[in-house]
Amino acid sequence: MQFTAQQIATLIQGRLEGNPDAKVKSVAKIEEAQNGDLCFLSNPRYEEFLYSSAASVIIVNETLELQRPVSSTLIRVKDAYSSFAFLLEQYNNMISGGDKTGVEQPSFISPSAVIGKDVYIGAFSYVGDNVVLENGVKIYPGCYIGNNVVIRENSKIYAGVKVYHGCQLGSSVVIHSGTIIGGDGFGFAPLKDGSYKKIAQIGNVIIEDDVEIGANTTIDRATMGSTVIRKGVKLDNLIQVAHNVEIGANTVIAAQTGISGSTKIGKNCVIGGQVGIVGHIHIADGTRINAQSGLSKSVNNENTTLNGTPAFEYKTSLKSQAIFRNLPELQHRLLKLEEMVQELTALLSTQNLEYKK
Repeated sequence: MQFTAQQIATLIQGRLEGNPDAKVKSVAKIEEAQNGDLCFLSNPRYEEFLYSSAASVIIVNETLELQRPVSSTLIRVKDAYSSFAFLLEQYNNMISGGDKTGVEQPSFISPSAVIGKDVYIGAFSYVGDNVVLENGVKIYPGCYIGNNVVIRENSKIYAGVKVYHGCQLGSSVVIHSGTIIGGDGFGFAPLKDGSYKKIAQIGNVIIEDDVEIGANTTIDRATMGSTVIRKGVKLDNLIQVAHNVEIGANTVIAAQTGISGSTKIGKNCVIGGQVGIVGHIHIADGTRINAQSGLSKSVNNENTTLNGTPAFEYKTSLKSQAIFRNLPELQHRLLKLEEMVQELTALLSTQNLEYKK
């Protein structure tokens, strides 16, 4: 698939400098680009590559002042980074079948399901009773959409996703392959004989607008009420969100994090990979938790940065780590001091005996 510089400039409303018929067929980093590639420059640290790049077309900021001639066709825009990101999104939409509509066979769609305009349902998908798929929803092959699920407009459900009964997804939600929304929460009551009795999980999962969820993530339905993922949340691959958890707006969470039941996470939080969070605690807005930390109690102060297991304030944890690294040397010095004290004690005892004589 090829595009001309003129077509790209029109799409991103940029100003052309150079050959409007220059053709691109792929994208690349500016330091690696070859003939036929499209790239961008927004970071001044990479400006040196602008003058040696073999790229056919380069998107640059309109404020850029050239220090010497360039061989590539330039497209000047207000923000090169955001314009390039927009192009990548449009290209990805084309190659991933984002413009598909209609129902592929074999698929099952309940007669009671309500299907909007320009909806795509891929082959081998199941759409249950009373499901609502609003305009522009894309359900890729092999998905399961349980009874009474509602998916708002322009959401994308990639191949192999399972959405259990009664769950609600907002507009422009993206869920990647293998993710399970609304599986049972981990609820078991211990019995006197040492066995466990399952507690029915009768709640659901509510996912608000503009949420993106990575591959093979699991979000459990609530025991009662709802597990809630607020607007703008971004979840990485391989995350476990337990029953009745609430994740605040625009919070981002990296891979392999586990969040235990009934924990409430505030908005605009940043949680690194492999973080473990206990249940029934509150995490204040703007909290940042470093990778591989373990959080065992509530965070009440906003914009706190935490580190370590158990997690505590970042700067204090760094000081503690520095001390920990020096423990062998400190132990050696302590043993030396003990030896000196023993020697002094013995010497004083000897002198004391001689004095008494």
